[in-house]
Amino acid sequence: MLSNSCRYGIRAMIYIASRQKGDSKTGIQQISKDLNLPTPFLAKILQQLARQKMLKSLKGPHGGFSLIKDPSEITLYDIVKVIDGEDLFTNCIIHNASCSSVERKKMPCPVHKKYSEVRSNLIKLFKTVTVEELVKNTVDSEKILI
Repeated sequence: MLSNSCRYGIRAMIYIASRQKGDSKTGIQQISKDLNLPTPFLAKILQQLARQKMLKSLKGPHGGFSLIKDPSEITLYDIVKVIDGEDLFTNCIIHNASCSSVERKKMPCPVHKKYSEVRSNLIKLFKTVTVEELVKNTVDSEKILI
């Protein structure tokens, strides 16, 4: 459902939020090591989030990443939208188009009605679950991150 990039981005956002105190930054090497993710791949994901103003990136020996917004203002939907785009929330699971275009052409797929309901619930879930909530619900962050 979600790409590896997106899952890694979500894990990294939770990790950064759980360690952020004031203006502190978390270094890419530490994130990569603790999450057991390849540094170059993770760096590209985090830079993508930084370009979209979800993370602040500071280079140098005291650099690293920090959240720009409060974790209560960042939803799973926001992260998925930046990394994977909105196809998960708009495209038909059979046709190579958005469900709205399939409906206009009167060619809904065999699971269209059932998937529409699932998609609505999925959007609601992703738009209501925040990074703050994920951090709070993680007693031992190692369990969710590794």
